[in-house]
Amino acid sequence: MRSIMSPAKIDARTQPAAKVCLQGEECGSAAPVAAVAAADAKKTPKEMYNACAACHATGAAGAPKVGDAAAWAPRIAQGNDTLYSHAINGLNMMPPRGTCAACSDDDIKAIVDYMVDNSK
Repeated sequence: MRSIMSPAKIDARTQPAAKVCLQGEECGSAAPVAAVAAADAKKTPKEMYNACAACHATGAAGAPKVGDAAAWAPRIAQGNDTLYSHAINGLNMMPPRGTCAACSDDDIKAIVDYMVDNSK
């Protein structure tokens, strides 16, 4: 049995957790870069809506369910700017940006548009 104090085992345990790479230099595996790129890929409004579904698919806390034209009609009648403002700033039990603190204003607007389009 080799000792945990052998130079090879010490070297293996003390490798840096990350490596700094400069643009244009070979930096080993592209897998981490691909993972970051995939994470940063733009999601569709439907995919982003999934964060809203906890309330807007069930009606929790008084949220209008997506697809319920009767519940959405008076909201839609207020106009998109009002709907966007409510979604971005919060309204009643819905916190600002719903549950998507990382969403941009444009993301929130796209989600609202998705819900409205599927609730007429």
